[in-house]
Amino acid sequence: MAFSSWQIANVWRALVLALPICCVLAPAQAQAQAPLFIELAEPLRLDQAIRYAIEHNPTLAAARREVNATDGQVLQGSLRPNPEFIYQADDVSRAGRSSTAEVGVPFETAGKLEARVRAAGLGREVALADLGSAELRLRSAVIAAFFDVLAAQELKTTAEDSVRLAQRATDIAAKRVTAGKISPVEETRARVAEAGARVVLNQSESELRNSRRRLASLWGNTVPNFTEASGDVERLPDVPATELITNRLASAPQLRRAQRELERRKSLVTLEQARSVPDFTVSVGVKRSLDVPGEQALVALKVPLPIFNRNQGNLQEALRREDKAAEELQATQTALSATALQALENVNARRRDADLLRMEVLPGARSTYEAATIGFENGKFSFLEVLDAQRTLIAAKSQYLIALANVHRAQAELESLIGDLIVDNAK
Repeated sequence: MAFSSWQIANVWRALVLALPICCVLAPAQAQAQAPLFIELAEPLRLDQAIRYAIEHNPTLAAARREVNATDGQVLQGSLRPNPEFIYQADDVSRAGRSSTAEVGVPFETAGKLEARVRAAGLGREVALADLGSAELRLRSAVIAAFFDVLAAQELKTTAEDSVRLAQRATDIAAKRVTAGKISPVEETRARVAEAGARVVLNQSESELRNSRRRLASLWGNTVPNFTEASGDVERLPDVPATELITNRLASAPQLRRAQRELERRKSLVTLEQARSVPDFTVSVGVKRSLDVPGEQALVALKVPLPIFNRNQGNLQEALRREDKAAEELQATQTALSATALQALENVNARRRDADLLRMEVLPGARSTYEAATIGFENGKFSFLEVLDAQRTLIAAKSQYLIALANVHRAQAELESLIGDLIVDNAK
């Protein structure tokens, strides 16, 4: 198929015009698709993790875009209707025997402009409340993931201690076998226990890597950009009082969002009621005719007659949606109060678990292991008793660390509902 020189010239012109656009868009697209990677040369702190997530989390960025989009709604709602220009000629074939030129200016009635601006402004406040809820959820996720990393670091340390304890038990068993005090079977058992401890260490290292990935993903890193988290997992937050929780519920983002949505629906009802009152248009212009010398001034008033369409359907919809928003507000109040109190109870329960493990279980397991080890070295206990005491101690340490992480996770879940209660526990 042959192309004419005119077609080739048009294609070339289109390519030339499109080239600058491609040059502008390509770097922007590449920049948007480039993964974020923040390199840290020091241990990561909780406040740093929260800041990185707030600044770079993609979901939170989308919520900010929604808030920016509502600015356009506010702007559009404040604009008045455009005037109209009308030109008429009754005979265009004879250069116009008569012609008229008019400018019509529409006037809104019944406060439509004010109602429209208020509805748009309340829509922006709803978007801001959604953004606040998203920030609290993200902050809660960061705190939970951060303390998961701290707990995983401690679990790895505990697993390393377990390996050292197992090696010590193996050495003791080997010496007693050499001295002829115990059977070689006991040494075999010790080596099996040591191998099991190394398996647990490998598992703890894997869980630590996964927990670091989960935390880094909250600010957009696909690969963890830190090697260590800095904080004290045993520093537990104070348990908030029920009265404090109740007082904070009134300013919770979820409740504020439901309240603003109800106000927005009420403003939309007001707007639809105002739209049932017709607007009018005032037109002024001039008329020129070949039959009459000079120009004639024209004034016109155009008013729709609300005989059939009085906006009754839109008004009915707005009223029903207002009722729906009122029901949703009541449901949000009830659900938020129940969820917050359940979260508080969960914090108290997890705190009691951690205190019980710290004050009773862990000291008892440690003293039992020390007594069993000393007794085995002196020939008073069997090696099976040492292994049992060792497993009990390691299990108690692991349960304690998991309980500590659960306390921080429960506290974070509570704060995701009502906001920050304790600032920077890990600092």
